[in-house]
Amino acid sequence: MNAYEWTQTLIFFLVLLALVRPLGSYLARVFAGEPTLLTPLLVPCERLVYRLCGVEADREMDWRRYSFGILWFNLIGGAVLLAILLLQGVLPLNPQKLPGFSWHLALSTAISFMTNTNWQAYSGESAASYFSQVVGFAVHNFLSAASGIVVAIAAIRGFVRRRSSELGNCWVDLTRSTLYLLLPLSLVFALFLVSQGVIQNFRGYRTVPLLQKTSYDKPKLDAQGNALKDATGNPVTEKAPLSEVTIPMGPVASQEAIKELGTNGGGFFNANSAHPFENPTPLTNQVEVFLILWIGAGLTYCFGEMAGNTRQGWAILTVMLALLVLAVAVNYWAESAGDPLVFHQGVTQANLEGKETRFGIAGSALFTAASTGTSCGAVNAMHDSMTPLGGMVPLSLILLSEVVVGGVGTGLYTMLAFVVIAVFVAGLMIGRTPEFLGKKIEVREMWMSIVTVLTSGVLVLIFTALALVVPSAVASMANPGAHGLSEVLYAFASMSNNNGSAFAGLNANTVFYNVCGALAMLLGRFAPIVATLAMAGSLAGKKYVPASLGTLPTDKLPFMLWLTLVILIVGALTFFPALSLGPIVEHLVMVGR
Repeated sequence: MNAYEWTQTLIFFLVLLALVRPLGSYLARVFAGEPTLLTPLLVPCERLVYRLCGVEADREMDWRRYSFGILWFNLIGGAVLLAILLLQGVLPLNPQKLPGFSWHLALSTAISFMTNTNWQAYSGESAASYFSQVVGFAVHNFLSAASGIVVAIAAIRGFVRRRSSELGNCWVDLTRSTLYLLLPLSLVFALFLVSQGVIQNFRGYRTVPLLQKTSYDKPKLDAQGNALKDATGNPVTEKAPLSEVTIPMGPVASQEAIKELGTNGGGFFNANSAHPFENPTPLTNQVEVFLILWIGAGLTYCFGEMAGNTRQGWAILTVMLALLVLAVAVNYWAESAGDPLVFHQGVTQANLEGKETRFGIAGSALFTAASTGTSCGAVNAMHDSMTPLGGMVPLSLILLSEVVVGGVGTGLYTMLAFVVIAVFVAGLMIGRTPEFLGKKIEVREMWMSIVTVLTSGVLVLIFTALALVVPSAVASMANPGAHGLSEVLYAFASMSNNNGSAFAGLNANTVFYNVCGALAMLLGRFAPIVATLAMAGSLAGKKYVPASLGTLPTDKLPFMLWLTLVILIVGALTFFPALSLGPIVEHLVMVGR
């Protein structure tokens, strides 16, 4: 990195750390029902929501009722979005007259946004109307983010409550997370993005003449509309003149803010945050990365404050940020080194292919690590264009269950599952009582933690293996060999872990990938949620055990190192063979040419 890149990255992390505590304290007060700066304005709105929905705000729920509420809330919302996508052609706010989605694409997309995955097997500007974007996608960006946050809050209550069977009221938590957190922050940052050049309108697309006419290679078709191929099987093309271009419009800024803040990641345009209408300047790039990480990081301090020991929150955040910084460094190194074959031909060594020059390698590396270390999935560079080891960084972050810093809520409760596993294993190894925050860790908590941590990994391996033997799925692979395997592995890792980013080169808009992907997204989202709430319910019912000489301190550096090692070992044991056959083999081939 040059001096500018070092300074930019350092300032970014300093600002993030400085604003973790204020947000974390604010979240703790909101979910405890304590007064905040927004209370006088929002309490009437909150009470109106409860009255309209028939919510008994003072009535709390056990983990089963809490889980039931979260599941039905999301499933009903997903069904509404499915209907919107199928009926898109007859709904309003569709100036481009775009037709409805096919049934399997609509199913995959609805489940994608419902589960906070935002996997997109379509191009936003050519497939989704303004109505689908605003009433469908943007609304689910709020609802899915709120769902993750409230599960994390319920998990925290499980650790801090004593002899209780209740984890709070999911309807109250959902309302507060939306009203007090997501809506006001989205409004502020949407206005900021508009000031920087992100568009916000409902106009039809504009066709404008080019200043200089050009041409492009157009596939030549036969009378039936099929692409012609030459004797070697390559497509036949012909020159087509180009004198004008269509510029898409739309209400982008309002969706862009919650897309990053809620770690959703679904781009209004196919180019996502590489598009200048979504991410126009280096400043917006830094702000969008900040939004991706801020709530996830703030929830760690919220956890420490609710637990009465802020050092616990800082310890978890330290592990998260250590892994994040490592990922940024490795990705930057790999992309700076580039391809040796290209370098030896006298071309610049750095790999800038697939990256926006206004962000450069440093801005792309930071954005890539942040979006795949969380469940965001937004991209400002083409991950498929990275070097093999550079592309392995986002893939590995996704496969580690996205705990760096993790999605809003999902990162914290997944990390707490890792903490439970680390405490239990350490207790067995050194003969100390497996306790965390005064609660004994027993078999039930271990089983639920394992389900939380390993569900997505099992789904990745099963669906990837299936995709490599089903003929229609194999036919979707544009690249053979190790890179093709990486594309399939990345696709199901992204869907099972609710990330949403992808390697290019894989035609995912098929019945196989849409249906299998929908199933992977559903199980990858809700199996860990139910397991986390079951673990929280079990812990909440336990009595408090004061710390003793036999209690393992979990807010010290040795435990932080042990927790980091546990996360890496779980990831290595599960996925190293697959990574060895994909990006690692591809790297060895690259350097051996």
